[in-house]
Amino acid sequence: MNDTRIIISHFSGLWGYTPAVTDRLPASGSDRRYYRAGRDGDRVIGVINPDRDENRAFTGFTRHFINSGLPVPELLYYDEDDNICFLTDLGDITLLDHLNSLPESERWSQQIDELFKRILDYLIVFQVEGIKGLDLSLCHPHRQFDNQSMLWDMNYFKYMFLKLARIPFNEKRLEMDFHELAAFLCQARSDYFLYRDFQSANIMIVNGNPFFIDYQGGRLGAPHYDAASLVFDAKLKMPEETRRILTDHYVAGFCSATGYERSQFLIHMTGFSVIRLMQALGAFGYRGLYEGKPGFADSIYPALNDLEMLLLRARDEGLKLPEMYNMVAAGLFRETAARIEKSGT
Repeated sequence: MNDTRIIISHFSGLWGYTPAVTDRLPASGSDRRYYRAGRDGDRVIGVINPDRDENRAFTGFTRHFINSGLPVPELLYYDEDDNICFLTDLGDITLLDHLNSLPESERWSQQIDELFKRILDYLIVFQVEGIKGLDLSLCHPHRQFDNQSMLWDMNYFKYMFLKLARIPFNEKRLEMDFHELAAFLCQARSDYFLYRDFQSANIMIVNGNPFFIDYQGGRLGAPHYDAASLVFDAKLKMPEETRRILTDHYVAGFCSATGYERSQFLIHMTGFSVIRLMQALGAFGYRGLYEGKPGFADSIYPALNDLEMLLLRARDEGLKLPEMYNMVAAGLFRETAARIEKSGT
């Protein structure tokens, strides 16, 4: 049975009429399939995903977050046999779409800063309150963002970005950098909810208010990673001053909510920003350079520039990543960024 027939069968059984079903809605980097079903003024989003572990995580987390008062789509129905769920329709406007719809002069206004601050305030609630009572057995594919998970992310960067982008490196020395960075980051407290992909494509804007989607990869972890995911979202091209203001706002709010000492928190902020950008570049490389999907290669140029800046900051803070610093010193990131921006590949 194809997707449309599955959606019509379950929808009509629930609501008593045969819905109109849209063509498949655009998806970002996932293999989940999204459709809009219903009639004017009475529509839902149908999601079909063959990954049952991911489905259990998403549906379980959604119920939990709804009960916690967080703005996520309501889960209206889930059938595990056909791997389908229905969600409330949050529209089509992501945070990125909202920004891109504004004139250049208004894109980073005080009003937008305030919207981002509200979003980061919600992030703190996800991290601090959302973890309370959460069924961690649902976490997929890993219960915690631990040493092994970090090494997976860094190797994703190595194989899906560095190698695909033809950036030369010394394999042994780079692996030593990876282990050094993972060991350092594992020193941070990691008993919070890690959203894992807290970026502009996963934040919907509905009547000016933010709603949050795609948290099925969530797990226990350190909070820094999520904040870095948003402020270093390459698609946003966020000005450095705005990034500083928002990071200060987030750190102050998180430390106030948890009692985390600000100076202790900041020790790991740069390192988590580095690993987040490495993971994102792995995804851009896989989806853009390998699969050839449009849009992903466009994010490589700003992400590489940010990674270079962060590595220089990490070096100044005393983090020992000599092979990555060698790549920066040799101009390899800058050269690759320029080549990809010029050619698109």
